[in-house]
Amino acid sequence: MSNQDTVENWYDDYGNAVFTYILMMVGHYQQAEDLTQETFVKAFRKQEQFLHQSSTKTWLFSIAQNTTKDYFRKKNPLKHYFDLSLNEKDTQFSPQQLVELGEQEAAVFHSLQKLKLSYRQVIVLRMIKEFSTKETSEVLGWSESKVKSTLSRALSEMKNELVNGGFEYEAIIR
Repeated sequence: MSNQDTVENWYDDYGNAVFTYILMMVGHYQQAEDLTQETFVKAFRKQEQFLHQSSTKTWLFSIAQNTTKDYFRKKNPLKHYFDLSLNEKDTQFSPQQLVELGEQEAAVFHSLQKLKLSYRQVIVLRMIKEFSTKETSEVLGWSESKVKSTLSRALSEMKNELVNGGFEYEAIIR
């Protein structure tokens, strides 16, 4: 199997999961598509460095996490994190897309966008993507105890955001 075939298989297997992870981090559809493509280009270029000490999934998510982190370093984080107006149709969720998400999913999405990046990362990986604590620690380069404590703080902050938005936390986060 050629290197290109290998990466194409990775994309088939993990492309959507990587995209939704990045989308939850950046909150902009077009930017998430671009960063997903960049993630797989980096994987293609660095596949010789993949030593199979972790799963392909965690290795790809590590690249996605670093690609997203690089993106935020280049941008003004405060403007990017909190600018959730729906006027930029090409780069953000359209009002119709948010309606299709449903009220509860939209509340989770908006609440996530208000959290700091490390909280978003751990919530998306552990709660939405259902990574194990070990896998999450590998992707983020954290200890397992840091993953657990950050997740606890992140869920508490998320609960506050949802309750302040008028939603019942327990009805949304199970």
